[in-house]
Amino acid sequence: MTDDEGSADDPGRSDVPGDDGDPSADTDAADAGERRDEARGTTTPRTDDTPSGAAHEARASSPADSEDDQRDTSAGVTEPGPNGDRRPRPEPGSAAAGSQSFLTRFRTAQSGPLMFVRETIYSAAAVLGVGLLLFAISGVWPPMVAVESGSMEPEMHRGDLVFVTEPHRFTPDYAYDDTGIVTVDIGTERGYRSFGGNGSVVIYDPPDRVGSPIIHRAHFYVEEGENWYDEANPAYVTADDCDALQNCPAPHAGFITKGDANSRYDQASNIAGPVRPTWIRGTARLRIPYLGYVRLQLAGMFAA
Repeated sequence: MTDDEGSADDPGRSDVPGDDGDPSADTDAADAGERRDEARGTTTPRTDDTPSGAAHEARASSPADSEDDQRDTSAGVTEPGPNGDRRPRPEPGSAAAGSQSFLTRFRTAQSGPLMFVRETIYSAAAVLGVGLLLFAISGVWPPMVAVESGSMEPEMHRGDLVFVTEPHRFTPDYAYDDTGIVTVDIGTERGYRSFGGNGSVVIYDPPDRVGSPIIHRAHFYVEEGENWYDEANPAYVTADDCDALQNCPAPHAGFITKGDANSRYDQASNIAGPVRPTWIRGTARLRIPYLGYVRLQLAGMFAA
């Protein structure tokens, strides 16, 4: 047997390079790998604690994970929360995301058209709410009237706003007949006063009158054809008898009324005939000074 044949049959040797158990072979292989990385322009640091296979596995998985994160974020499916967790996020342009965004801007806007529209809606809603509340209390619409003249001074002045109720509300049961109106005669007897005088102050609107309703005090009630001259206070008429007095005898049943600051009855001045109960829109209850000027100015603007 030759030496060459003995080398082939020796079980302690191997034909694989570097597999002869020499530690320097592993070192040479690692150095060769680093030189190849340097030739490609990259450096792969190697430590004794990290196997080269594990480092390669980390490098291989990193780009894929980054690409997945990028796809998730760009698709709008999830987004990282403050603690690094992921939570659903609505798609941009979806109905839910758009509505919430608009409502948030509308509610929190501090300037611009959104704020103007929001404040206008809030103001209109507040006025409507107050109006509905007053209507529920008063039973008539509108529940407020503006005083346009000084015929009821000194208790009411031009520009005052007066709260009005349906005649039967808040009225004592001794009002005249079933009208809900307390006349001056009944008020004097019973001690019922309103706006500095005896009896009810009513707002009435004759159907043949052109202009705003009249707010005056109800003095007494007359029947159709009644000679009310003898019942009237002589200070408030200028006639010598019923024949010389306007609306006497009474052309129909109704109330004889007068403004507190006027010198004569409305019926003696031909302002109106006896006030039928159906003409009465309400009874004055409360006066708010000066607030009626706003309504008078608006009415003047629309009338011009």
